[in-house]
Amino acid sequence: MRWHDFEWEAWRPDEVARRLAPLEVPWYVAGGWAIDLFLGRERREHEDIEIGVPNESFLAGVAPALSDLELYVTDSGRVTPLGDAADLLPVTHQTWGLDRAAAVWRIDVFREPSREREWICRRDESIRLPYDELIEHTDEGIPYARPEVVLLFKAKSARAKDEADLAAVLPRLSADRRRLLAGWIEQVHPGHFWLPDLS
Repeated sequence: MRWHDFEWEAWRPDEVARRLAPLEVPWYVAGGWAIDLFLGRERREHEDIEIGVPNESFLAGVAPALSDLELYVTDSGRVTPLGDAADLLPVTHQTWGLDRAAAVWRIDVFREPSREREWICRRDESIRLPYDELIEHTDEGIPYARPEVVLLFKAKSARAKDEADLAAVLPRLSADRRRLLAGWIEQVHPGHFWLPDLS
């Protein structure tokens, strides 16, 4: 099966939060939705929803919490049922949830490296944060990744919407947070064209 056999009709962040409320492992909204949650408003349409979870907690904690979905590990445009993907789990990081009854994808789960209560950046393992520093919350309690982390990942293949996310976030970041983001981007993507905007 290929990923485009089904369309996306993603849950919204509040629906994800409702479904994962019993979960006792750290999780957070990632990607473009995390930017909008930080800004406090939905600025654009979102084709999907991405969440981050500790890789070590995925099979025992997160997957059972999404038991009403069929879970598929994604790799190079193909999707493999989770039960058949033991060899793919160590070398991939995305798992999609299919609502078979509605025939649509609902969620994209990032299985991220971690150690105990610490998030580890999969692009550079020297970049680490305790989960209580990685995760911020909306007034309604929805957890999301702090924007510096989201923008670090968006910098790799920055599209127009990613540049718009950066422009929307920068006025809300303190000088210390801008320096943190600039340092991470310089470390992972030396000479990146976003760096002058962060100085």
